[in-house]
Amino acid sequence: MVKLVNDPVRGSSWITAQLRQAIQAGQYGHGEKLPAERQLAEAFGTSRTTVRAALDQLEAERLVSRRIGSGTFVNSPTRLASEDVADQTSPLELIEARIALEPYMTRLACLNAAARDVDRMHELMERQERECNPGDRESFSRWDEAFHLSIAEATRNPLLISLYRQINEVRAHHQWSAMKDKVLTPERIADYNRDHAALFEAIRARDVDSAVALITNHLHYARRQLVGAVMD
Repeated sequence: MVKLVNDPVRGSSWITAQLRQAIQAGQYGHGEKLPAERQLAEAFGTSRTTVRAALDQLEAERLVSRRIGSGTFVNSPTRLASEDVADQTSPLELIEARIALEPYMTRLACLNAAARDVDRMHELMERQERECNPGDRESFSRWDEAFHLSIAEATRNPLLISLYRQINEVRAHHQWSAMKDKVLTPERIADYNRDHAALFEAIRARDVDSAVALITNHLHYARRQLVGAVMD
């Protein structure tokens, strides 16, 4: 339990500030249960009513979730930020972010990929061929996310990998799911798979210029399909 300062003169606003600071500093992890109201009241030297008012404010700020009969649980501020970004990002904005990021990410993958990174991509290509039904939007989407993440991992850059994981989280949002039926036709899935195979070969050959051109064309093609779907 976080060390709390006993100050009975202060009210619920001060208690809210103390708990908020502890959560934002990471002293409570995402999903961790806060002490019971009775324990917090004793630690702060105040009443349970005052503590309850402080928890009400934290819940309004989405820093905690309260479950009847179970207690109060912490929401990670970084997790909430990711959810907010997903809510605010359209499929078109997502592909524009990918166009900004992935060509240079692919360049770094060509330069920095270890043998195990290339093996991982090859394994994904083989699994996709064995397990993905042609034209199946859901299985293609899962494989597509894994393949592009494997390129990010091949950069050996932890920040780029983290950024690409966030991109995949946004891709899992309902806004993109609602667009899949419009843009992922069997013919386009076949086109994307051919692009992926060529991109893999360019990365394996350390052909930077070809790999960058392929990923750029691949993403602009995807953008054109999205624009067309939005205008329909």
